[in-house]
Amino acid sequence: MTDIALNESLGYSYAQARERLRSALEDAGRAKDAAKLLAVSKTKPAAMIRQAWQLGQREFGENYLQEALEKQTELADLDGIVWHFIGPLQSNKTRSVAEHFDWVHSVDRLKIAKRLSEQRPTHLAPLNICLQVNVSREESKAGVLPEEVVELAKQVATLPNLHLRGLMAIPAPAEVSTLSASH
Repeated sequence: MTDIALNESLGYSYAQARERLRSALEDAGRAKDAAKLLAVSKTKPAAMIRQAWQLGQREFGENYLQEALEKQTELADLDGIVWHFIGPLQSNKTRSVAEHFDWVHSVDRLKIAKRLSEQRPTHLAPLNICLQVNVSREESKAGVLPEEVVELAKQVATLPNLHLRGLMAIPAPAEVSTLSASH
């Protein structure tokens, strides 16, 4: 695919995603700025992220730490870019995440939250976090169990360098049923 075709394809996809978000917010009776589009940029080249940024996208999600850090270095000249860590987070990676990301969507235990808070540089705003909830109780998925969320949220809310923003969950796939109307 040529650079021109890639730009056109990315531009079209971005416009479609923005329209779907706008429509969903309108259908829900919510303000047009009530939600933001998060572009999952894992495995995508920095050049593509730059193109998306030029189109107006500012929020990007990564889950491979080393790859993300390389992209952040390459794209350091982009103003207003917001980095989200969306993957599983191991203790040995919390320092880099605390230092280089604006959001973490996968906090599932107090130990990780404490490390992020302790390792967040004081010159940066508090790290926005979401608690990952294993709503389907799948053994193959990470996340705190639903009955443990409130207690974890209470504990995380006391940590000084974190801002608890919400929950993240990836439920088990469900069959989609369609209803047919008869006249």
